Amino acid sequence: MENIQEIINKLDYTKLITSIIIVIISTIIYKILIFFLTKSEEKSIFAENKKRKTYMRLLRTIIRYVFIIITVLVILQIYGVNVSSLLAGVGILGVIIGLAIQDWLKDIIRGSSILSDNYFQVGDVVKYKEIEGKVLVLGLKTTKIQDLKTNNIISIANRNIEEIEVVSNKVYIRIPMPYEVKLEKAEKAVNDIIELNKNCETIENSRYLSVAELADSAIEYLIEIECDPKQKLQAKRDALRCVLVGLEKNGIEVPYTQIDIHQK
Repeated sequence: MENIQEIINKLDYTKLITSIIIVIISTIIYKILIFFLTKSEEKSIFAENKKRKTYMRLLRTIIRYVFIIITVLVILQIYGVNVSSLLAGVGILGVIIGLAIQDWLKDIIRGSSILSDNYFQVGDVVKYKEIEGKVLVLGLKTTKIQDLKTNNIISIANRNIEEIEVVSNKVYIRIPMPYEVKLEKAEKAVNDIIELNKNCETIENSRYLSVAELADSAIEYLIEIECDPKQKLQAKRDALRCVLVGLEKNGIEVPYTQIDIHQK
């Protein structure tokens, strides 16, 4: 108890109260800045504002780190620490610290590259390994995406940007038809399928490209559909259903794989 009492007696209440005031003022200023940034971000909800929205979220992260560093330095100065000497000493330790935080630095550099190169933005759909997801947060160190299949949140270190692919808004569907079906009838069926596609809510546009392949048991006709990348899975399901409806409407059966056996 006597030791605790001695520590209390030695406390410099003026410096303690000043430090608390500094922390409170810093927090209030930070909250005000974040409030206005959040309001600005909420207005950036359309596709053309995705890049601005991404910058806003990154700026919010940078501001948090800057306020923490400045507040700590001011408090150290209050307690008599020579901040200038401290900052000079950081240069000496820079090489050692750099080796220890290489991956962290790589993440920050890659995060900056994502923004400067406009590789992808908040709201885009990307593919990481076998996962397709919507970009929720683009930070200094990590990018967070939401898996479109499971809604799970995945955090990806920015140094792995080479493994991330931006998902296209286009899906390609092959329509197999028997060789016995004449080209004119086949293309009429394809046009009917395209019209069915255009009536689907998940499909924005659809067009016939051409014959894709003369396969072993069928001729494959290729169509292209455009959709919101976030709706890609459902759009493909809807398009395949339209294929079955369109072929049935034209009296064409989906061909089975066939093996021809020749005897001498």
